[in-house]
Amino acid sequence: MARPYRSVLYIPAANARAMEKARGLSADAIIFDLEDAVAPEAKPGARLALAEALAQDYGPRARIVRINALSTEWGPEDARACADLPADAVLIPKVNSPEDLDRVAALVPDIPLWAMMETPLGMLNAAAIAAHPRLQGMVMGTNDLAKDLNSRFRPDRLPLVTGLGLCLLAAKAHGVVIVDGVFNAFKNDDGLRDECAQGRDMGFDGKTLIHPAQLEIANAAFAPTEAEIDLARRQIEAFEQAKAEGRGVAVVDGKIVENLHVDTARKTLDLAQAIAAAAQ
Repeated sequence: MARPYRSVLYIPAANARAMEKARGLSADAIIFDLEDAVAPEAKPGARLALAEALAQDYGPRARIVRINALSTEWGPEDARACADLPADAVLIPKVNSPEDLDRVAALVPDIPLWAMMETPLGMLNAAAIAAHPRLQGMVMGTNDLAKDLNSRFRPDRLPLVTGLGLCLLAAKAHGVVIVDGVFNAFKNDDGLRDECAQGRDMGFDGKTLIHPAQLEIANAAFAPTEAEIDLARRQIEAFEQAKAEGRGVAVVDGKIVENLHVDTARKTLDLAQAIAAAAQ
């Protein structure tokens, strides 16, 4: 059963209270952040606090640790610490090439790797990055990408669409999870809802979030609707009936249903089942 990644919430690893609270939130995954969300003087203490936090039960939530880059004074120690933590993945910032993953893989031998996709070079190398044998997920870092592009903010995210698309294609080609970047205006529910809808329509598996207030909207946006679940069941049933009658296609609601539609329908039901299981 596929694990859902509708909502991926950043939590500062220096904030013990926030990490404790996250155990009861409806996030599908938590990024315990040792990088941007932690001040330089607090980073060693955050590493220790994270080890204490991850000793607790986070239920079905995926536990992802974002380390500092290996080029910093904290990155190598972060990576070595992750080797002994009960984390589900290590998230590497500003991945520009597969070699960036290799360097972390050598320090963390047994934990899946995720890549922050947030630089122009990373966009251009997305296919090679996604093909790395240890990579299981990609996270769009849209704030950093917009900074490097010197682009203006637009609600339609037109300046970022090329990068988003390149990473999506790479992730889908190599079967890795990919989640969209953050929406900064955490009190703007309508804006978040629109951006989640755009990301879901493009094909993202979920969205990274900066505040627990954003969880409900993201969870709804990236989950199959009741109508989609009903249609998926009817498509599978109609196609199976058509096959039993010696036909290669079925018709549901006036539209042709072929193998490819049935594959999508089965994925829809698998995701709905995984979401339901995680909620128990």
